[in-house]
Amino acid sequence: MLPGGCRCDGPPPGLRAGHEMDPVAEKQMPERGAGPTLAAMSEAMSDRITRISPKRLHKTPGYHHITVVEAGRTAYLAGQCPLDRDGGLVGDGDPERQADQVAANALIALAAVGAGPEDVVRSVVYVCTDDAEVLAAVWRRLGDSVVGAAFTTASTLLGVSRLGYRGQLVEVDLTAAVRPTSDRGWAGAGLGARPAGGARRPPR
Repeated sequence: MLPGGCRCDGPPPGLRAGHEMDPVAEKQMPERGAGPTLAAMSEAMSDRITRISPKRLHKTPGYHHITVVEAGRTAYLAGQCPLDRDGGLVGDGDPERQADQVAANALIALAAVGAGPEDVVRSVVYVCTDDAEVLAAVWRRLGDSVVGAAFTTASTLLGVSRLGYRGQLVEVDLTAAVRPTSDRGWAGAGLGARPAGGARRPPR
């Protein structure tokens, strides 16, 4: 629990529980309504990433209790906020609209390192509320968004008392297992990205 906030330890009201999985990680997707496709999940359930929900733990609303990643490159995204390119808040007072902007920004950030939602291995969702129904609505909205597959991995949903920007209601923190450069190439070139040990590349 965060100071002044609350942690959603179980499925919020209105959410359906996902399938339990054997410790050997059956290749099946939890029920999530209009969530990520089976194709996205089968790609994530590869020799790099395995998602597991032991039968002795409680059912979940779509995420898995454990994500195992083989050794490789990891991308740690800063908390993605509901801001447009110019830094303006999108969806003032509307947590679901803010969730849409956060999802769009997260997709851009993942693509910058050659990753997609299916490569996410850890997600944390922060919502400025103590209302379980609002938490549930934001979780559903993110699950049905352009980065919905990111929330089938090991995930945490938190209600908090305050986020960084005035009027901000939603933030998402993602960690992704990035494919080797030989698979997807370095997508940060031309974006002002700085590979380890190299000088900063100016935008083109």
